Amino acid sequence: MGLRVYNTLTRTKEDFVPLTPPHVGMYVCGPTVYGHSHLGHAKSYVSFDLIVRYLRHAGYRVLYVQNITDVGHLSDDADMGEDKVEKQSRVDRVHPMQLAETYTRSYFEDMDALGVLRPDISPRATGHITEQIELVRRLMEGGHAYESNGSVYFDIGSFAAYGKLSGRTVEEMSPGARIEVRSEKRHPGDFALWKRAEAGHIMRWPSPWGEGFPGWHVECSAMSMKYLGETIDIHGGGLENQFPHHESEIAQSEAATHKPFIRYWLHNNMVTVDGKKMGKSLGNFVTLKDAFATWHPRVVRLFILQSHYRSPLDFSKAAVDGAAKGLEKMDAAILRLRTMAREGTAGSDPSTMDVAAYQSAFTEAMDDDFNTPRAVAVVFDFLREMNAMLGASRPSVADLREIDAWISTHVGGILGLDPGAKATSAATEEILPPLMDLLIGLRQEIRQHKLWSLADRIRDGLAALGMTLEDGKDGTTWKKMS
Repeated sequence: MGLRVYNTLTRTKEDFVPLTPPHVGMYVCGPTVYGHSHLGHAKSYVSFDLIVRYLRHAGYRVLYVQNITDVGHLSDDADMGEDKVEKQSRVDRVHPMQLAETYTRSYFEDMDALGVLRPDISPRATGHITEQIELVRRLMEGGHAYESNGSVYFDIGSFAAYGKLSGRTVEEMSPGARIEVRSEKRHPGDFALWKRAEAGHIMRWPSPWGEGFPGWHVECSAMSMKYLGETIDIHGGGLENQFPHHESEIAQSEAATHKPFIRYWLHNNMVTVDGKKMGKSLGNFVTLKDAFATWHPRVVRLFILQSHYRSPLDFSKAAVDGAAKGLEKMDAAILRLRTMAREGTAGSDPSTMDVAAYQSAFTEAMDDDFNTPRAVAVVFDFLREMNAMLGASRPSVADLREIDAWISTHVGGILGLDPGAKATSAATEEILPPLMDLLIGLRQEIRQHKLWSLADRIRDGLAALGMTLEDGKDGTTWKKMS
């Protein structure tokens, strides 16, 4: 059937047809860099990393743009409060740009650890002030925005389709609702395109309306259209950004260009703790650096992929520990396969694996709106059958390599979970000593019960894997064959 995606704008699954195939333009709202990234960020960016990986696997040439918000995001996520970066910079007693640079580096460190591919372009809001001022100017000339006391607001009454993404109406934007009424606004739902800089505000730039800084929403429209054009295939982001952020992006972009802004809106759901959204403002977040101190980043990635990107992900230690056990089984199976292929313990038995059937099942899952829980289940079924086959027979090196190629493509290239050569080697070195001690102890007990043939099978099996046992008066020792 081909790839189908859930479009938040139409609230239906649709066939994915890019504007100019095989090219795909994809923009995802990046982090506001005023603190270390947490598991909520990981849910979003692992999800969209998976989407980028699968689109490229399917043959699309994806240009992936993800911004860095280093100015303009106010503490109430609308038009009131303090700039989040500048507020935190006062707490830390550093310049706002120093703070932004510190946490931008931290963000990419965490994403690299998770196996998240770097975006092709990572534009910063502070680096695109000119483009944002130009977009505001266009909106004012078109009668969609107005200046008031040094700030500029978008007039939502001038855009008839306002609310089409979130389902909200202009009438619902009543005083006392989400956005506080301000006398300088014509309507409480009007949103800031440019904010006047008050005395003492550090992040400020000259503009036709006086010194100030851009509103949060305008940066994504200006930067996405600069790099991807006025109509973009995919725009992604967290479900919590659907309103007001993404709704405002649509209004200002389409009012300025008179063209459809986004063809497919994709929104990931949130991470919850005891059913409540995980977030810095609620104080219930777990930073990725803290999580990585307990679990390997690949464990966290698997934990995220075991839920659909549009489903909430409830965090608990038990749930992540479960993902860790699953990853151990995955790594052990892959290590077993690659050890057999590498060390010449293959044979000539015919393979009983129907690789094509697994390929079809995996593709069917991913083509259904990137259903990673089903895709991950296909992988574990594949590895389970593979283990059973390797225990009962010795397939040829060619068959082993075909199986490994499937793993590299699907577990590694798409899911981003393949341990890789270095990880496999590290895993071997880490588990080998306790594993050998366990086997030597079991063999000693078997010999005490005079089960000589079984003891010999353990010795001979280890020799076939490149490990030798030497029995001496002080016990049994082991070493790798050179």
